[in-house]
Amino acid sequence: MGPGEADLPGAVLFACSRNAVRSPMAAAILKHLAGRRIYVDSAGVRAGEPDPFAIAVMEELGIDLSGHRPAALADLHDTSFDLIVTLSPEAHHKALALAGSFAIAVEYWPTPDPTMTSGNREQILSAYRAVRDGLFRRIKQRFPVAGAPGV
Repeated sequence: MGPGEADLPGAVLFACSRNAVRSPMAAAILKHLAGRRIYVDSAGVRAGEPDPFAIAVMEELGIDLSGHRPAALADLHDTSFDLIVTLSPEAHHKALALAGSFAIAVEYWPTPDPTMTSGNREQILSAYRAVRDGLFRRIKQRFPVAGAPGV
């Protein structure tokens, strides 16, 4: 066990608005870094549709997001998380309500929604990459996993 690993939560949920971009990216990154050391899931306030830009920018890191199917917080069968990381204001409010019923810590990481970006394909991909890279940095800092793979 490396430095800080004793403080790692056993189960983490990432939540955003539609579970199509930010929360599945974050969950996939933490799974990539932690392997099976942490149970990781993601959900949205509502279930959206799979996002091809999110899939493309994660594939650039060798992380396959193509099998992700967006899910809503209300559809979660298991709520025994130690930590919920919210990435949108709407998800934060829902998570606080959920956590109030259970002993779950909630952290809010304001994260821009790249689906709001307009422009050509490269400009849109650039916005998605910025979100991906910001999440990657934050996750590596928050969840220090010894021997975690790089990108």
